[in-house]
Amino acid sequence: MNVPFYRHDLTAADAGAVASVLQTPFLTSGNVGRAVEDRLCEYFGTKHALLVNSWTNGAVATLLALNIGPGDEVIVPAQTFIATANVAELIGAKAVFVDVDPATLLMNPDSVRAAITPRTRAIIPVHLYGQMVDIAALQDALEDRPDITIIEDAAHCFEGELNGEKPGKRSSCAIFSFYATKNVTCGEGGALVTNDTALYERLLQTRMHGMSAGAIDRFKLGGYRHWDMKQMGMKANLPDLLACLLPAQIDTIDQRLPRRDDLFAVYERAFAGAPIRLPSTIGNSRHARHLFVIHVPPSIRDDAIQVLGEHGIGVTVNYRAVPTVTYYREKYGFAPNAYPVSEAWGAGAISLPLFPSLTKDEQTHVVETVLNQIVPMIEREQSAASR
Repeated sequence: MNVPFYRHDLTAADAGAVASVLQTPFLTSGNVGRAVEDRLCEYFGTKHALLVNSWTNGAVATLLALNIGPGDEVIVPAQTFIATANVAELIGAKAVFVDVDPATLLMNPDSVRAAITPRTRAIIPVHLYGQMVDIAALQDALEDRPDITIIEDAAHCFEGELNGEKPGKRSSCAIFSFYATKNVTCGEGGALVTNDTALYERLLQTRMHGMSAGAIDRFKLGGYRHWDMKQMGMKANLPDLLACLLPAQIDTIDQRLPRRDDLFAVYERAFAGAPIRLPSTIGNSRHARHLFVIHVPPSIRDDAIQVLGEHGIGVTVNYRAVPTVTYYREKYGFAPNAYPVSEAWGAGAISLPLFPSLTKDEQTHVVETVLNQIVPMIEREQSAASR
């Protein structure tokens, strides 16, 4: 049996939504996108929302809007996707890494506090795998530095909550990803939500080359109007051809989460007695269940991936610790084990298939392969290590 790592749920109705956009005068950044932004405001309870063409470009546009650049520092977790750090480097700032909590793999407020310098301008906590960082605890860690901006990386956490609060409630903004494998997807894309009106108004410009007005705004004025450019910006707007795929998913996301909960629970029960490590879940947390990641001894991880592939199971790695990749290791001279928790987790992580249309037979095949093929590999490795 072949089990893909991911399978999308888009249908003919979604193709119809794209066809409808083709009948409008605006294929990009038009009324369809604005309606989606309004829906995002309703869902997250924020004043403003803005669609972007990727999490990465949304984050870069945000840093530009905050006038962060050369000489500034942005604190990020060492255990995350490279984009979280790259956005700081792209605008000339320095990504400053902190290790994560060994149980949850989330950003640790104490580590953040220790990493703050006079150059620190922003912190990007990552809601890894779908579980929210405690933003209130981070704010407490910043009580002496209210000038530092918190930008939530909510790429994995559209429907997540902590203590009844969604992303964007406490921070300056939260940024989401609509990449192909995300819980809400349009192939490529993203969005940010914020209650900061001044930041939102700057983002309207940094998202669109720094221009003071987009095409639809000029159109609504009854004809061409000159625009101005008052600050540096980039091309980060989302086409309506993609935005039209989002409304149906946003409207049903809370109804689809129980299916992810059920799949997650099957894995957890199956592996409860196995020598496999799983991230801990925070109490009073609504987990978005974006990824199900297991940890095996690093010495067998790549062999385990090969065995799973031989049994038709698609997997991936989320993620190797960012400071271990060549660019950051060589630029900053990171020594091995500089971030021990992140490095150890990244060296043994394997993400298993998790998506709503995963069938019982498919998940059973994954579970049985892990228990019958991977667990014996782990036990042999542990036995050899104890000799």
